[in-house]
Amino acid sequence: MSDSHTALRSMHDLGLAAWFGGSLMGAFGVNGAAARIGDSTQRLQTASTGWTRWTPVNAAAIGAHLAGAVGELVTESPRMVTQAGVGRASTVKTALTVGALAVTGYSRLLGMRLAKAGRPSVEGVTEPNGQTPANVASCQRQLKMLQWAIPALTGALIVVTAYMGEQQKPGQVLRGMFGRANGLMHGSKTMGKGAGGMAAMHAVRRQMAMSGR
Repeated sequence: MSDSHTALRSMHDLGLAAWFGGSLMGAFGVNGAAARIGDSTQRLQTASTGWTRWTPVNAAAIGAHLAGAVGELVTESPRMVTQAGVGRASTVKTALTVGALAVTGYSRLLGMRLAKAGRPSVEGVTEPNGQTPANVASCQRQLKMLQWAIPALTGALIVVTAYMGEQQKPGQVLRGMFGRANGLMHGSKTMGKGAGGMAAMHAVRRQMAMSGR
């Protein structure tokens, strides 16, 4: 199980690192370098070529991250039941992942539209000038915001992942389990006899005994 968990975590972390790093490098490096080309009609096509070459690598990185994330979710699902705070962190992580996927997909769609626009004169990859066609300028303005949203969302994913890693430490696991158990006990008091709450309490204790923590 440990080897399997290591493989899943490696896929999760390496994929996320490439997703975050590639988006940040693209915004600063690819788009920034293309904007410095002297011929304003070559800027968009040059950047589009770079992004097109990166797309298969980015897709593989995202796929590896998602596979690792799903695998970790399955292996860590018992802690979501018994440890307070794990379920909430998983929900936040899932929301960030869905948001990052949506923004990445729409950014790629805009990039494909710009790649098919020919060679219009532009100030930069995401900045139109006075000669830029209206439809191209609209895509550029949207892409200008989205290019920073991707590293922001994936960076937030890295932070949440680090936080969830801290939750796996033995001391955090014990505190989370006791917190969940106390919550169940208080809940059972408001239910009168509290038979359901006590049963849940015993389930938490069994999980603690099985985990050996």
